[in-house]
Amino acid sequence: MTSPAPDALLGPADVRELATALGVRPTKQRGQNFVIDANTVRRIVRIAQVHPDDVVVEVGPGLGSLTLALLEVADRVTAVEIDDVLAAALPATITARMPDRADRFALVHSDAMHVTELPGPAPTALVANLPYNVAVPVLLHMLEAFPSIERTLVMVQSEVADRLAAPPGSKVYGVPSVKANWYAEVKRAGAIGRNVFWPAPNVDSGLVSLVRRTEPLKTTASRREVFAVVDAAFAQRRKTLRAALAGWAGSAAAAEAALVAAGVSPQARGESLTVEEFARIAEHKQNQPQEEESA
Repeated sequence: MTSPAPDALLGPADVRELATALGVRPTKQRGQNFVIDANTVRRIVRIAQVHPDDVVVEVGPGLGSLTLALLEVADRVTAVEIDDVLAAALPATITARMPDRADRFALVHSDAMHVTELPGPAPTALVANLPYNVAVPVLLHMLEAFPSIERTLVMVQSEVADRLAAPPGSKVYGVPSVKANWYAEVKRAGAIGRNVFWPAPNVDSGLVSLVRRTEPLKTTASRREVFAVVDAAFAQRRKTLRAALAGWAGSAAAAEAALVAAGVSPQARGESLTVEEFARIAEHKQNQPQEEESA
């Protein structure tokens, strides 16, 4: 493949010039903070271990800073953009700055939460600077909708990165930690300074790496059933699981029975459990007749 020109990536002046030409003012509502540093996007691509045969999906490409860096390396890149103006402008930016790679780029103008199929070959990697306000639901949706995604690297708010990568027993271990671990091995993969964004956010950013499990979690419970236990356990995280799961099980006694059958102490709390233990609890839920459902 032909190497792109050294100045193909967007620098601070390029980003501002593009934004001005498009009349784009980054909005807090959509969590828009554009990366203005070429070294940073190349670092993200490197940490994501993007290969020349990868088909990458990117969510929220914005003005195209990371998109261009991905196109330098990947076989194909498909970008999912919800913003009308940004979606309309991105193909022209790619064509202008990387004409020899433009046929390797596809755009999906949609809300990522509603995307269930993508053009071209199935994606093998997800790399994205995710809007902070929707990072977790978008990440989980993409992992569920596209099981072909083997590797993921997302840039999110530092606190969200901590939650996603937290191990059981950690103070910040919670719903995002368990649900992400259902799909993948999750770890922190670095920090990103505020000065590489425009406008500079008032929070720090972190990188999270997710490598999909080579084999799905061994359980007879469905993802929906396991996630229902997780949601119930953390909705009242200060309570013991016997109490927190009473509504889910139909009664505190039924919750205790499921916990004991799963080999989990009824006095334990959600933040101490692995995703495997949540799955075992889900397996042991007894079907309750409607009229017997009580606290």
